[in-house]
Amino acid sequence: MAAPLELSCWGGGWGLPSVHSESLVVMAYAKFSGAPLKVNVIDKTWRGSRGDVPILTTEDNIVSQPAKILNFLRKQKYNADCELSAKQGADTLAYIALLEEKLLPAVLHTFWVENDNYFTVTKPWFASRIPFPLSLILPGRMSRGALNRILLTRGEPPLYHVNEVEAKIYRDAKECLNLLSNRLGTSQFFFGDTPSTLDAYVFGFLAPLYKVHFPKVHLQEHLKQLSNLCRLCDDILNSYFRHGPVGISPAGQEMIDANLQKLTQLVNKESNLIEKMDDNLRQSPQLLPRKLPTLKLTPAEEESNSFQRLSP
Repeated sequence: MAAPLELSCWGGGWGLPSVHSESLVVMAYAKFSGAPLKVNVIDKTWRGSRGDVPILTTEDNIVSQPAKILNFLRKQKYNADCELSAKQGADTLAYIALLEEKLLPAVLHTFWVENDNYFTVTKPWFASRIPFPLSLILPGRMSRGALNRILLTRGEPPLYHVNEVEAKIYRDAKECLNLLSNRLGTSQFFFGDTPSTLDAYVFGFLAPLYKVHFPKVHLQEHLKQLSNLCRLCDDILNSYFRHGPVGISPAGQEMIDANLQKLTQLVNKESNLIEKMDDNLRQSPQLLPRKLPTLKLTPAEEESNSFQRLSP
């Protein structure tokens, strides 16, 4: 009997099995390859690390990062690319590198750096799945990590600040989407009628961008104009995740959105309260240590005191 495979990942919303791109990549690949994953959704009871999600756990191994997890699954004979030619395999690597260089920075910016999206959608959603008081700290840390990752990959000289690279990353992302749309054409999947690793990566990166309801939609509007990429996401959701626990009716999604809005207000109030308390502490006057008064002795008292010090 094969060892059980357990995937710990962020949960879903907006009709998605996960709103986290890297978790979605692994979940989609497992569906395509037939890997029997037991999915453990991270919530407030989760006690493991959240920094390396998704995490694949077996009896003898703990693997993180999508590329390493997919390689591990291939070694276990769960291979979604077994029918690809050598050229198609090389194309897969090239397109994945293109996704990570050109599209991922814009996806990270949309979720974690764009202020309106972060404070109204991303932060409340993730905070609701993290126990207090980490819920007030960890989303901000994840946002800073995304910003550092953007600047590391796209902040070439003379563009060092995120405001300077913002226009460039969205321009590159739109070009990447256009290339993917042209490559897919009218095919069901990128290499014919069977989904592969490339389809898993494209789905993982695009589905949250396509489905999550953001107030700022720089890239979402462009993606929705590329009907074949949207159709790819819908087909994968309907064919491989329709019967999962995340199937949500439109009425149910409206209720989730309403609850998320209430949660947004609550989290923002808590954050503002903590910031005000911190500001008050910083601005409050600090009392200097009191100095003891120095008593000035009369000549008679000084003479008496000197005599006492000399006495045996």
